[in-house]
Amino acid sequence: MADGSNALADKSRRRFLTRTGAAVALGLAAGVRFIDFPSARAESGPVSSSQRWGMLIDSSKCASDCSACVQACSDEHGISGHGRPQTDAQWIRKVTLRDKESGRETSLPLMCQHCEDPPCVDVCPTGASFRRADGVVLVDKHICIGCRYCMLACPYKARSFIHEDLADQKPWSPRGKGTVESCTLCVHRIDEGKGRIPACAEACEREGHGAIQFGDLNDPASSVAQALVQRESQELRADLRLNTGVRYQNL
Repeated sequence: MADGSNALADKSRRRFLTRTGAAVALGLAAGVRFIDFPSARAESGPVSSSQRWGMLIDSSKCASDCSACVQACSDEHGISGHGRPQTDAQWIRKVTLRDKESGRETSLPLMCQHCEDPPCVDVCPTGASFRRADGVVLVDKHICIGCRYCMLACPYKARSFIHEDLADQKPWSPRGKGTVESCTLCVHRIDEGKGRIPACAEACEREGHGAIQFGDLNDPASSVAQALVQRESQELRADLRLNTGVRYQNL
């Protein structure tokens, strides 16, 4: 009889903790104004695992003094700096790699790598971090509680926490104070189904560099898939075996 009472007490305790956790999550998110996040393509139907969107970045074509991709991303998504480099939101940034032996320096853009097995998704306690069937890794701002576990888990330091109040948000790019965000591969453009490419790739192309190719990695006819077959490329932190959707050449 005592065992039955203990089991009932444990069940009640678990129910209480579950409800309390939900209440805390709602409390942390209170007052945050969101815009609905796209979950399916407007014209081409639901997303499918038959496609995998990704990028190929040729560092030999990336100019060290060019920040067109960074500016284009900020303009597209309404991201503003506040003079605090350590905490300002930034979905894409330019980094410089230096070979210790030769001293050779390589400039490249770094963003969310849209992993097949994303560490950010593994550690998210609410399911806010998720991976779509077509390989795009996103954050659902409606259920993100701002715990920042995903920021700690990301080996590329590709996620940002929003500290400031937001104004004049872009209707196609949901953001929210107290939540985490990162590169979306301009998923709103993908979901239009009109062949548009991410703002960073578009800006790089416009500047005449052509360092960023975007497309369906699963489509043998796509330019990005063909380039991956023709020339050697590599993942950043390939040792982690995350199978990233962003690959680099000439590092």
